[in-house]
Amino acid sequence: MVSCQFLFNKMYIYFLGSKGFPASTVASGGGVERHVEELAVRLAERGHRVFVYARSSSTTRGLKIYRGVHIIRLPFVPGKNVATITHIFLSTIHVLFQSRVDIIHYHGIGPGTLAWLPRLFKPRAKIVTTFHSRDRMDPKWSWFAKMYLLFGEWTALVFPHATIVVSHILQVFCREFYGRATIYIPNGAEIVTKAGTDILEKFGLDKGKYLLGVGRLVPNKAFDVVIEAYRKVDSSMPFVIAGDSEYAGLYVEKLMRLAGRDSRIHLLGHQSSAAVSELLAHCYAFVHPSRSEGLSTAVLEAMAHGKTVIMSDIQENLELVDHSGIAFPVDNRRALRETLSWVVQDPGMLKNRGRRARQMIARRYTWKSVVKRIEAVYSHLHASS
Repeated sequence: MVSCQFLFNKMYIYFLGSKGFPASTVASGGGVERHVEELAVRLAERGHRVFVYARSSSTTRGLKIYRGVHIIRLPFVPGKNVATITHIFLSTIHVLFQSRVDIIHYHGIGPGTLAWLPRLFKPRAKIVTTFHSRDRMDPKWSWFAKMYLLFGEWTALVFPHATIVVSHILQVFCREFYGRATIYIPNGAEIVTKAGTDILEKFGLDKGKYLLGVGRLVPNKAFDVVIEAYRKVDSSMPFVIAGDSEYAGLYVEKLMRLAGRDSRIHLLGHQSSAAVSELLAHCYAFVHPSRSEGLSTAVLEAMAHGKTVIMSDIQENLELVDHSGIAFPVDNRRALRETLSWVVQDPGMLKNRGRRARQMIARRYTWKSVVKRIEAVYSHLHASS
């Protein structure tokens, strides 16, 4: 039986910033979509009324409730530089007219630039922004978009009642560059010990005999680096990449050309969360060469599956793995080639490091602990209304 105290603490929570919901419906979705889904579903299970705004093209038509979470589909203006902000603008206007709103949670610094509207016109609602990453570091953006995202960093720290950062690196950056305090709450993952093999059979893969990369096919993820490095590695193992891009441009064409020169390289396209989990469960090792991150959900999930992560040495990656992974200098193809050549010859070492990785997730990064900490932030803000 639900206690009276629990019912009294029930909140109406609105999420803005996800492309679609659930994450598996978003072909070009990433860590933000997965983060929102995991958080929203668990908060709904804890008795809160949870609403997620989603783009009309990225969510199944007619799907209004998913695992207790209410989905609000709204349109947007297509285009790399305008899709997000037009959808967030319409979402923000929509939430202003809802009768009860306790928490409005913006995910990402771009969406958070509009948080001033509910601060001004919905004064009883509490505003939270999650600073997921320094998005302006991604080379895909135009100079104007980068300037807007720089503005977004400032607004993420000024407009909300509370700002959450997903890594200690971001927390230090916000304090030293902007002089602002933030709340550190990382992304999460769930420990996985069993998985099927249907997706392996579909793509002709063997258990423990392929390398895996997961992520959007954008320059920031640097899959070109690992493909070029792997071409000179003496191994028969396939290297497969699960992911897609919302805007198929020159970078995707480049990856396809590179993959076409090596029969071991396979671009699998967008895969569901269940399929990605199966791929992670059975891969030999996980490769994550990205040039910048906030706190990679893909790395966390690989670690939760007990896999060694071979990753670029950016600070956000090193913060996660803590000696359970293997780092190489970012963008250094020669170093990555040497690392991969060594790794494919030492399965025992990978197994030991993978075991440490899973233990680390269990200690620090479970979604259960993440949701409790975010709920505590909400409750504190709501109590101060």
